[in-house]
Amino acid sequence: MTVYDKNPNELINQVAQELEKVEEIKAPEWHKFVRTGVSKERSPTQKNWWYLRAASILRRLYVSKGPIGVSKLSVKYGSRKNRGYKPDKFYKASTNIIRKILQQLEKSGLIEKKDIKGHKGRIITNKGKKILNSLAKWVV
Repeated sequence: MTVYDKNPNELINQVAQELEKVEEIKAPEWHKFVRTGVSKERSPTQKNWWYLRAASILRRLYVSKGPIGVSKLSVKYGSRKNRGYKPDKFYKASTNIIRKILQQLEKSGLIEKKDIKGHKGRIITNKGKKILNSLAKWVV
C-alpha cells in the first residue's frame, strides 16, 4: 500500500505524530497567537496544528509532480473570506508559516530545493518518502 491508497486525514495525523519526534521541526513561540491566513477569523484550535500543517505539506510534496514553491502552497491552503454583505473572496494562506515549515523540513533532510527546467521549488527526498511509505502501511 502506498500514500495514494490511504485516507489522507489519517495519514497526516500519523505523520504529524512522527514529525513531533524530529528535533529540527519545532513550532515557534508565536504559533499560539497567529492566524493561518487573512481569511481566518481565529487561530487554530488544535494544539499540534503546526505539525499537522508540516505533515500535510510533506504529503503534498510527495503527491505533486515537480517542485512546488511557497506561492503555490499558499494558494492550496488558502480559503474564502466571509466579507459580510459583500461576496466572498479567495485569499491565500500565510506564506510565513509555509516558508518556516519548509525551512524546517529542509533542515531535517525530508525535502530539498531543486530547479528542474526553470521550475524552482522543493521536492521530497528519499528520507521523506521512506517516512510516508512506512506510515502508510500502518494506516487503516
